[in-house]
Amino acid sequence: MGLGQADSSLLNREAQLLAAEAGGGAAPAILLWAVVCPSGLASSPECACGRSHFTCAVSALGECTCIPAQWQCDGDNDCGDHSDEDGCMLPTCSPLDFHCDNGKCIRRSWVCDGDNDCEDDSDEQDCPPRECEEDEFPCQNGYCIRSLWHCDGDNDCGDNSDEQCDMRKCSDKEFRCSDGSCIAEHWYCDGDTDCKDGSDEESCPSAVPAPPCNLEEFQCAYGRCILDIYHCDGDDDCGDWSDESDCSSHQPCRSGEFMCDSGLCINAGWRCDGDADCDDQSDERNCTTSMCTAEQFRCRSGRCIRLSWRCDGEDDCADNSDEENCENTGSPQCASDQFLCWNGRCIGQRKLCNGVNDCGDNSDESPQQNCRPRTGEENCNVNNGGCAQKCQMVRGAVQCTCHTGYRLTEDGHMCQDVNECAEEGYCSQGCTNSEGAFQCWCEAGYELRPDRRSCKALGPEPVLLFANRIDIRQVLPHRSEYTLLLNNLENAIALDFHHRRELVFWSDVTLDRILRANLNGSNVEEVVSTGLESPGGLAVDWVHDKLYWTDSGTSRIEVANLDGAHRKVLLWQNLEKPRAIALHPMEGTIYWTDWGNTPRIEASSMDGSGRRIIADTHLFWPNGLTIDYAGHRMYWVDAKHHVIERANLDGSHRKAVISQGLPHPFAITVFEDSLYWTDWHTKSINSANKFTGKNQEIIRNKLHFPMDIHTLHPQRQPAGKNRCGNNNGGCTHLCLPSGQNYTCACPTGFRKISSHACAQSLDKFLLFARRMDIRRISFDTEDLSDDVIPLADVRSAVALDWDSRDDHVYWTDVSSDTISRAKWDGTGQEVVVDTSLESPAGLAIDWVTNKLYWTDAGTDRIEVANTDGSMRTVLIWENLDRPRDIVVEPMGGYMYWTDWGASPKIERAGMDASSRQVIISSNLTWPNGLAIDYGSQRLYWADAGMKTIEFAGLDGSKRKVLIGSQLPHPFGLTLYGERIYWTDWQTKSIQSADRLTGLDRETLQENLENLMDIHVFHRRRPPVSTPCARENGGCSHLCLRSPNPSGFSCTCPTGINLMSDGKTCSPGMNSFLIFARRIDIRMVSLDIPYFADVVVPINITMKNTIAIGVDPQEGKVYWSDSTLHSISRANLDGSQHEDIITTGLQTTDGLAVDAIGRKVYWTDTGTNRIEVGNLDGSMRKVLVWENLDSPRAIVLYHEMGRHTLVSPVQHPYGLTLLDSYIYWTDWQTRSIHRADKGTGSNVILVRSNLPGLMDIQAVDRAQPLGKRTHGAVHQSWLLGLTKFCWSKLVPLASPGFNKCGSRNGGCSHLCLPRPSGFSCACPTGIQLKGDGKTCDPSPETYLLFSSRGSIRRISLDTSDHTDVHIPVPELNNVISLDYDSVDGKVYYTDVFLDVIRRADLNGSNMETVIGRGLKTTDGLAVDWVARNLYWTDTGRNTIEASRLDGSCRKVLINNSLDEPRAIAVFPRKGYLFWTDWGHIAKIERANLDGSERKVLINTDLGWPNGLTLDYDTRRIYWVDAHLDRIESADLNGKLRQVLLSHVSHPFALTQQDRWIYWTDWQTKSIQRVDKYSGRNKETVLANVEGLMDIIVVSPQRQTGTNACGVNNGGCTHLCFARASDFVCACPDEPDGRPCSLVPGVVPPAPKATSISERSPVLPNTLPTTLHSSTTRTRTSLEEVEGRCSEKDAQLGLCAHSNEAVPAAPGEGLHVSYVIGGLLSILLILVVIAALMLYRHKKSKLTDPGMGNLTYSNPSYRTSTQEVKIEAIPKPAMYNQLCYKKEGGPDHNYTKEKIKIVEGICLLSGDDAEWDDLKQLRSSRGGLLRDHVCMKTDTVSIQASSGSLDDTETEQLLQEEQSECSSVHTAATPERRGSLPDTGWKHERKLSSESQV
Repeated sequence: MGLGQADSSLLNREAQLLAAEAGGGAAPAILLWAVVCPSGLASSPECACGRSHFTCAVSALGECTCIPAQWQCDGDNDCGDHSDEDGCMLPTCSPLDFHCDNGKCIRRSWVCDGDNDCEDDSDEQDCPPRECEEDEFPCQNGYCIRSLWHCDGDNDCGDNSDEQCDMRKCSDKEFRCSDGSCIAEHWYCDGDTDCKDGSDEESCPSAVPAPPCNLEEFQCAYGRCILDIYHCDGDDDCGDWSDESDCSSHQPCRSGEFMCDSGLCINAGWRCDGDADCDDQSDERNCTTSMCTAEQFRCRSGRCIRLSWRCDGEDDCADNSDEENCENTGSPQCASDQFLCWNGRCIGQRKLCNGVNDCGDNSDESPQQNCRPRTGEENCNVNNGGCAQKCQMVRGAVQCTCHTGYRLTEDGHMCQDVNECAEEGYCSQGCTNSEGAFQCWCEAGYELRPDRRSCKALGPEPVLLFANRIDIRQVLPHRSEYTLLLNNLENAIALDFHHRRELVFWSDVTLDRILRANLNGSNVEEVVSTGLESPGGLAVDWVHDKLYWTDSGTSRIEVANLDGAHRKVLLWQNLEKPRAIALHPMEGTIYWTDWGNTPRIEASSMDGSGRRIIADTHLFWPNGLTIDYAGHRMYWVDAKHHVIERANLDGSHRKAVISQGLPHPFAITVFEDSLYWTDWHTKSINSANKFTGKNQEIIRNKLHFPMDIHTLHPQRQPAGKNRCGNNNGGCTHLCLPSGQNYTCACPTGFRKISSHACAQSLDKFLLFARRMDIRRISFDTEDLSDDVIPLADVRSAVALDWDSRDDHVYWTDVSSDTISRAKWDGTGQEVVVDTSLESPAGLAIDWVTNKLYWTDAGTDRIEVANTDGSMRTVLIWENLDRPRDIVVEPMGGYMYWTDWGASPKIERAGMDASSRQVIISSNLTWPNGLAIDYGSQRLYWADAGMKTIEFAGLDGSKRKVLIGSQLPHPFGLTLYGERIYWTDWQTKSIQSADRLTGLDRETLQENLENLMDIHVFHRRRPPVSTPCARENGGCSHLCLRSPNPSGFSCTCPTGINLMSDGKTCSPGMNSFLIFARRIDIRMVSLDIPYFADVVVPINITMKNTIAIGVDPQEGKVYWSDSTLHSISRANLDGSQHEDIITTGLQTTDGLAVDAIGRKVYWTDTGTNRIEVGNLDGSMRKVLVWENLDSPRAIVLYHEMGRHTLVSPVQHPYGLTLLDSYIYWTDWQTRSIHRADKGTGSNVILVRSNLPGLMDIQAVDRAQPLGKRTHGAVHQSWLLGLTKFCWSKLVPLASPGFNKCGSRNGGCSHLCLPRPSGFSCACPTGIQLKGDGKTCDPSPETYLLFSSRGSIRRISLDTSDHTDVHIPVPELNNVISLDYDSVDGKVYYTDVFLDVIRRADLNGSNMETVIGRGLKTTDGLAVDWVARNLYWTDTGRNTIEASRLDGSCRKVLINNSLDEPRAIAVFPRKGYLFWTDWGHIAKIERANLDGSERKVLINTDLGWPNGLTLDYDTRRIYWVDAHLDRIESADLNGKLRQVLLSHVSHPFALTQQDRWIYWTDWQTKSIQRVDKYSGRNKETVLANVEGLMDIIVVSPQRQTGTNACGVNNGGCTHLCFARASDFVCACPDEPDGRPCSLVPGVVPPAPKATSISERSPVLPNTLPTTLHSSTTRTRTSLEEVEGRCSEKDAQLGLCAHSNEAVPAAPGEGLHVSYVIGGLLSILLILVVIAALMLYRHKKSKLTDPGMGNLTYSNPSYRTSTQEVKIEAIPKPAMYNQLCYKKEGGPDHNYTKEKIKIVEGICLLSGDDAEWDDLKQLRSSRGGLLRDHVCMKTDTVSIQASSGSLDDTETEQLLQEEQSECSSVHTAATPERRGSLPDTGWKHERKLSSESQV
């Protein structure tokens, strides 16, 4: 009916109504009609009803219903939706009822009972306030709620008064959004909208283009990089399918599926159905005609829907075309309180039998309704009008109504109870009905809210946990809290959690892994890492601790323990694309969705039994699934039907909750009364009421790719009964719940041997390779499910075989070029062959002799080895062209192989390579797999070109085609029992057939990509007797089967010849090439007719082996490793490996072994030295150290003459010659070449495919040493050219004669040959004595310095100044040093271990002196007279002392110390000096007991670091690392002088003779300067990382004595000398011995003993026999005096023991006055000159025009406290220097490391930090942002006031960067003009062939 007709009809009906009322007679029929308005026009004037009519609310379908106006507010539901009664004031309620504000009547007893019975809360208004309990929160509306519910984001009060809360403060690491919410700081401006209001992406800098991906990566459309192997693999790894576009060669979709242009696979029936199911809408392109099936209805838009949806009352077409022209097949459904008229209309129930024709057909007044005749005398005052409860008069007639909780019966008078519990959603969970009332209740773990209807979960606030592909995030649904749980993920899809164990599980479809982590994001680990293809669903059984998952790629549902153990395929039949999965552990049920060709939702018991269909109609793409455990319902989403539905757990009472506004829902979860779901298209998380679908809200939008979602709350995992109990139900493996019981189950493939036990191993199974994994199909069970063997690093497995005796499976990998093996269960994995393989495509096990045979299509060889890879040898190397598969037949002693080169053929030969012959050569194209039927003596093969499987006799006769059809591309082949099995590349399947007839074909598995070899593992291989079983057949090495009659033959490993007895192999190679390949050393035998390289099996890990040398006399190879900084040696068989040089090496490029003189020589381009040592590394000596720029190659011969031999050569590196040939290595071709040495002709390739080739040597051990013509030349100066030159080599020494052979030439140490003879030499730093033959045991005077992980010495007796490592063990971070010349021990502090230790100078007798109570020991000093040890502790701000053995420890000074650093003692004067670079820098002095403390220097100081004493001139020297200068003063701090200015960054210093030596952090060097003039500055040692302390060891340093030097001054514990006397002291902690502060009597017993910390008491007499001893034993007194000679003692110049009495105070004072008098005159004369000089120096320092680079000083503290910077002007420019306690010498420390930042350089090995610093740019007045240093040190580079312009600043920065360019790369400094062969020296990526 049109709109105009509706208006006219309304007017007619209105006239009839008016006439009826006016006439007062029988009322004419009053008709009800409806006007159907177009959607969206319900409120338009055209849709309004006429006058005197009421317009009902517009229905969901856009319909308008009109009723007479008098029906409004008559208490009757005429509209059907109560819209005609909303807001009406009904007649007065009865006296027993309460009249609500909305007109509703309720029982008066319900008023103020705390329940909202009126539904407008009017019954609870103006109630006396209820007292809330202590643990309750009072709402403003009078309700009381739990205090825990206050500010939890949930409106529990109903008036939101419990959520009026202060906004949470964001932390320092968070960003505050405009709405007040907090997000992670690094999410700001990351391109992802994380704030709900998008404020985190506002005002961001312009987008930086995504960095390009590297060569091994693929770039997604939006810029993300993924591994290239994921491109076109069928998985949506990018998230937008861009990695699967343009993949024409790849067909990941199955039959019955359509592949979108993006790569997504969808149901083929969805093609051209009018609905865009592909993300790129490609399924709806090029659609001409409807493709709807017979079971579908075609909408007007062209979309296809199910035929059953036609005329079902729902607009499924979206254009209502499925609901047009529908016959009225059934009556419309009226509301429960309406009456259905015969004409189909609905009227209010109260209008029944009211005497008015309200239906229009009189059906409401018909006799069938038993209407009583109206008498006109009815009145509510008479018998209540006949009403059971309430009566009211309406238009003169009685109208009965009922109380709340009742409804009127059909007779219009009686009332019956309303069952509110039957109404959906009336109560959240439980409902109990009673007469006229009801009561809601909640499940355990929930509590009723104040509205008494809804339930609130007890416990913490709920959190939505969702996967976002690249991360897993958390969001609080009731507020804007948004946090990150895990990031940097590849492609997280499915998700679940285990609340009790605090674990989160997720699946990654890019990695094909299931992983887990703690709920705080820590401890990420893999759970399932193999056999997954597309794990889209995940569910945790929190009761029985099991993990279930679905895999749409394998079409399986699997289960395992939470750690992935005991994995089992649970369901595999009739599964297509299982997606979502949900568990109900309390009921023991599993639910899942399947969106294959037959979409359905199914359920089964959790052991896989009792499988049943829950829903299989009106489903298209069922995605998410969740269970409401409290409501006992399930909810799911359908992405294609765009609907959220629910049903009971058995599938009944199915109902759509939301059917609009759902573009592509993916996952769903439920909590309390809300549903939460993710949507792919809107990239959002949404919520709605779970009963009505109303109150829809967007929780989060603008997400990356929202996937699975769960509500993280304990009530989502309620407690349940564990059916398996505490003992796993007695099951040996899996215990799975089944209903109310349980079932014991076995892992996939394992058979059950009893009701509770499984077999421990597999007896027979099908084994097959799939490139990236190796799988098995057990024949012990019926399911034939394939199970991935858990193996690591399988990249491209091709060939397989097995050995049942040790349960090993063997495979080849053509990507890694290896042959590996493992147990059948994946344990014990190991690589057996990993060298000289190029394409190992065939593999066969000889189970009789335990041999491994393989083919290599890259090298065209067939080789054999023991099954562990040992004794490898080449069997066949000629006339092979791409050999493929190989099988062996040990019974007959033959092996068979296929060759599919230019002339395809099948050959056989004896298993020892004898009797070779071609058996099949015709009608072959690509002969692939081979198999032998040992019973019928047949050979089977598959031909991928001929597309056949054939067989023949073992000699090639009786050839026959077994299967010749439907074989697109067979590859692997095997036999077992009566069946033949094969793999097919094209059909992606494993098939089988009868092996005799080829019939009865079956498909075992399909949809398997990249199928390769196949075998059946069993334990019934036939035994064979062989002579090799008895004592290896008498063979010394390999015993191989061969055809009869011999049955066996002996052979030797590659490169070794068999001797004439036919059984024994020669001891090794006689003539061979040996070469370095960075990570290994290999040999190529020249004794055999082919070239095959063999790895020298040295059991170490090589990093960067460069140079090699050979000692043919002992059969040892020597090599240098520039990464490990070592020179090592081993036997040529790999045994007896040892490192001979491990210290003082940087980049050892050249190495030469003098086999005659028994020496090893090497060059070092890092230290620019040439050194020599014995073959064991001893007696090391620097030969050349001057005028060397970059020494590279070294040989022991002269060169005479030069001419070009070979040209061009790509990139030659190593060169050697033997006999008439030269051999060289080439970096670019990765090859070894050979040519004639005389002409350069006949160039051949010796070996190829050898990346990392370095040095090479040719050796012929059969020739006498002196007559050999082999050698090595490195033409490093020609490497950049295209010509290759070789120089004629002439030996210097006489052939075979060792000039030093007789008693080492009489030399005590080194004997070195010269052209004219030989010379004796001493190890580095030691001088040769006057006899020219003997050496001192050690230098007399030398520097001792620390460098983090080492202590070294530099001899001052020789001029080479070469550092020699002191072999002290366990050095980590050595800072401070001192030496005790009495015992010859070095003392040092280690701030990594917080200890003080000592050791002998040969590294022995290392012991800890102080091992506790230390924090940061910066300074150390030895009192060699009193035998005491002093140290500063910056961490504790103390100065302490102890005996030299660490006993008697005492704190001397612990107040007014800020940052004490260096310390020095002057025992003869009794003085203690130290520096303090704290807030107020100063240098102080005290007596040795800490008394009479005095500040010597406290002005014009920055960071006084090092401190030393000149005992001769009585002056102190110190370095200032802030003012960058070296200064001195006298012992009283007077006569101060600046010795040297503009020192880069000095740290420590010492003095010897006329020199001051210091260490410098910036220049990484030790330098010296004249102590008198400050001139003659020299670098002693350069390029040393981590320089710390430095001292001088000299006979002149530790001299003199004091009162404590004899008999410890008579003290029982500590004796401290002072300026004028001495004192005794006791330790802070008693040691059990009585301690006296009064000097005691000298013990009378004479006893000669050395002065040491362990013998504190000295004798008072010395026997004269000690003075006359010829053994040079010193007396105790001489030890006290230091270097007191016998002559001095005779002259009385040395102190004697009987003079050891405490010094009288008067004497000390008298001496002081004398000294003062002598110095007073000098002081007056010098002070003016010193002051003028000081001012002059200062003015130069503060010159604003001078830029000076300085540092912040180091702090050893582990705290992050800021260092106080002194209030003095900084120089023009300063950088940071910080060093922190971070670890030991291997740079992989677990404690805090020392990290030094030098200028802009880092001594750290962290490349990221280095890269950050390189990006810095200078600016005027700008600050360099702080980087890696702790907050103890500030970092800045700033311009001084008016100082540098930008150009100068930039220049300074560049200079600093150039000095640091080699930090943590190779030791060789960078120079102008790059060298083409320095690939091992740096860590940057190279494009050349020389990269490491």
